[in-house]
Amino acid sequence: MEKKKILVVDDEPDVTALVAYHLKARGFAVEVLNDATASITKARHYLPDLIILDIMMPDLSGLQVCRILRSDPKLARVPVIFLTAKAEPHDRIEGLEIGADDYISKPFSNKELVLRVESIFRRLATPPPNTGRLQVGGIVLDGETHQVTVHNQPIELTATEFKLLRLLMERQGRVQTRDHLLVNVWNYSADIETRTVDTHVRRLREKLGDEANWIETIRGVGYRMADKKMSA
Repeated sequence: MEKKKILVVDDEPDVTALVAYHLKARGFAVEVLNDATASITKARHYLPDLIILDIMMPDLSGLQVCRILRSDPKLARVPVIFLTAKAEPHDRIEGLEIGADDYISKPFSNKELVLRVESIFRRLATPPPNTGRLQVGGIVLDGETHQVTVHNQPIELTATEFKLLRLLMERQGRVQTRDHLLVNVWNYSADIETRTVDTHVRRLREKLGDEANWIETIRGVGYRMADKKMSA
């Protein structure tokens, strides 16, 4: 089986060396960079299966790198994990809203980092329970082509956003708790960080535009794809 490729970008050589060592020990192919400005070109040539990014880097921050990645058709769906010393809740929310799939604060556990990486790959490798066509209002999700359209116009979703939307559409009318979504979308135990779910739902709603109101917030519980569209 071909090794999964991971690109690690951090301006601290000690960090990239440590992360690379532990990931290679788990069988991943790893490339490292200590220069954020070179990371986009490297990513376009290396075409990694996952990118680990520091945020606070000179010249170009990890947030800026992530924005560029998400605007590149070849890299838009590559999972991104922020590995950073910026540990405040608003930092985590900003990182997730920009398009990261996960956020790990420094100092970090090497074991947790590897588990998070493996969790993302396990999630992406899980075959979808429904590979056909789903439609709710003006939202159409095609499981075979992995595309979503709103009013016949394609929208670009990350792999996590796609899986989250598909689960909500498949279970239309049924409330999905935040813990349930963490387990079924992120493959995380329920004690990780439920704010991760809220941030991804917020970003998904923004991309759905005027069809966003299909996703109902069930206060204190979770979310539901409504049977009838709510008024704006």
